[in-house]
Amino acid sequence: MRHGSKRARRGTRQPAQEIRCAIYCRVSTTERLDTDFNSLDAQREAAEAYIESQKSEGWVCLPERYDDGGYSGGNMERPALVRLLDFVKAGNIDCIVVYKVDRLSRSIRDFSKIVEILEDHNVSFVSVTQHFNTTNSMGRLTLNILLSFAQFEREMISERTRDKMSAARRKGKWVGGRPVLGYDVHPDGGRLIVNQDEAMRVRRIFELYLEYESLISTAQELSRRGWTTKQWVTKRGKECGGSSFTKTNLHHHLTNFTYVGKVFYQNELYDGEHDPIIEADLWKKVQDVLRRNGRNGGKLVRNRYGALLKGLLYCVPCGTAMIHTFTPKGKKQYRYYVCSHAQKMGWDSCPTKSLPAGEIEAFVVDRIRCIGKDPAIIAETLKQARSQTERRIAELENDRRLLDRELKQYNTEVNKLVKSMGQKTDGESVATARLADLQERIRDAKLRSSTRLSMRVS
Repeated sequence: MRHGSKRARRGTRQPAQEIRCAIYCRVSTTERLDTDFNSLDAQREAAEAYIESQKSEGWVCLPERYDDGGYSGGNMERPALVRLLDFVKAGNIDCIVVYKVDRLSRSIRDFSKIVEILEDHNVSFVSVTQHFNTTNSMGRLTLNILLSFAQFEREMISERTRDKMSAARRKGKWVGGRPVLGYDVHPDGGRLIVNQDEAMRVRRIFELYLEYESLISTAQELSRRGWTTKQWVTKRGKECGGSSFTKTNLHHHLTNFTYVGKVFYQNELYDGEHDPIIEADLWKKVQDVLRRNGRNGGKLVRNRYGALLKGLLYCVPCGTAMIHTFTPKGKKQYRYYVCSHAQKMGWDSCPTKSLPAGEIEAFVVDRIRCIGKDPAIIAETLKQARSQTERRIAELENDRRLLDRELKQYNTEVNKLVKSMGQKTDGESVATARLADLQERIRDAKLRSSTRLSMRVS
């Protein structure tokens, strides 16, 4: 009887210990991720089937998803991976399951760090399509070989991509990135097309900078007009851009070779496939002023001593610019315009040397007053004023068209949100917040539209 009980005990199978399995999935691009069944879903389905086959060993699939869509395997800066490792450190995971080793990492160095973390917390690692055992030396050798090929493949892909982009840029093609104000991406992709309404605004921005000769003053004027940087919607429906102009992004726009139909790549300029927006003469004038002012300079800096003719006065005998300077005597300052050639080569090299600033400025102002009484000049001034008025009216009409288009887009999105809120309750709080944001934008757009209309009437 006792012998028989031993046989019974030997035939009884003890329940396997539960092994909590987390599935990690990754793809490098966001292409086709919005489809019903994408690559992430395929990876997870294969991993779930593998875990189900090990159910007798106590394997259990955790419901949490750790998916990184659109992230490279060449680094560890991936939100789902970071979250997964945090759960590992917290002791909530016993095994990590991936479709292939390179889904977890394509870098030997990064993979070594991940394996070290897993070993420190007694977490195992399984690849569904590549069977190996890391508990012995042969298994570790196999893993290192697989990782070496994965890293080699990643580097080869990077090199091919860089070569392809370099060749495309040298041919003047647009290879992607953020679209700039004045251009839209062609519906088929791969090239830029001119947005005529925005192009008119870009030309006016260049002209405004020539008028103000200051980045800050120009940015303030653009803010007063309610003009913003390029605003667009990504393929996934995310709104980007549309920020106010600042000194920094204004400088970027004014020095962007795209506007003259060029492509800048590795300190070389190539003829672009897209049409230019800015004429060569206007571009050159703006670049000359930018170089003279410097990136942070402007009219306020140049004229802080009241030099009305600084940058305008030239020494006739030497043909060089006259520099504004001053000499302090007690509490008083005496201002002068000094020939730059004389300042560098000595006073004997120039017959003019220097001029009292107050006298020459007063002389120029008096001459301007006399010129202002000339009937021909008055008629030409009125002609230019009418031309500027007509141009400003065209700008306001262009602004109104852009605002009408903006309002139409907002109203379309509002209608979609209202329909979705009526059909389901999931994410209703997010939809409500988005609806409130759109209503605020619509009110702002209508206010700007009415302002443009009142300016047009006046």
